[in-house]
Amino acid sequence: MGKTIDPYSLMSTGRCLHPAYVRGEFTAMPPRRAPRSNETALTMVGAQVAAARAAKGMTQRALAEALHIDVETVASIEQGRRALMPNVAEKMDRALDLPGLLAVAANRMPEVNTLLAWEEEYFASEAEAVALSCFEATLVPGLLQTEEYARALFGCRVPYFGEEKIESQTARRIKRQDILYRRVPPTLGFVVSESALRDRIGGDDVRRRQLHHLRECADQPTISLQVLPLGLAGHAGMAGSFTLLEMPDHQRVAYFENQRISIVIRDPDEVSMFAQRHAVLRSQALNVAETKALLERLLGEA
Repeated sequence: MGKTIDPYSLMSTGRCLHPAYVRGEFTAMPPRRAPRSNETALTMVGAQVAAARAAKGMTQRALAEALHIDVETVASIEQGRRALMPNVAEKMDRALDLPGLLAVAANRMPEVNTLLAWEEEYFASEAEAVALSCFEATLVPGLLQTEEYARALFGCRVPYFGEEKIESQTARRIKRQDILYRRVPPTLGFVVSESALRDRIGGDDVRRRQLHHLRECADQPTISLQVLPLGLAGHAGMAGSFTLLEMPDHQRVAYFENQRISIVIRDPDEVSMFAQRHAVLRSQALNVAETKALLERLLGEA
């Protein structure tokens, strides 16, 4: 069995970005963002990073290697496209011989609309990923949800979100699906529990349209959709849902959420554990052809 992950110990070692306190907040980060309330602050901090790096005589790649992060992350921070995370800022201060200046800037960064900096970090990574592997134990994955289904999900949240927040969260989730229509889309592998397809989220009509959408997605050349059938004696996803991202430099990131805590993990050993689980789940799930046949049967019954 894999090691038990203690989210709080992960936070203390810098291997996760931040805890989430409301699962529903972890919804979407559009690849092409509208102007943000802290865009000026992001640009200013990015310019400070670039100036300090240049004064130290380091290239972006050299700084990235010193921090053990990918060079695209450094470039995105310097260009103001990505928030500077507090744990990364502390490492930059040490690498660039700064007296904690970047850490102060990162910790006092104004929030991005309703998204926190760590959320922006994850969704920026998702938007840039070249491959995504997901196991979803209870719901249709966000990237494959219809607008009606997403809205119904947010409407089920307790405490109730309110109409305005439901609409804004729904819009973000649907906008997040832009990555499916990039000129070169990422390679996507989904394993979804059959129970998620049988639940009547939003009612019969919403479920029927969601099943139809999944059947269409199953025909897309960049999407592999498999259903984990009911009635198994055991499977590799018993610990819950998770997502794996592969970045352009082939580094991998794992993400999972559990009620009130959401965690992004970059530690290679921990990420490998999730990759192994996803590989086993694919072998335990119905194959792509069997999944299409199941979706057609469910549509016939709907």
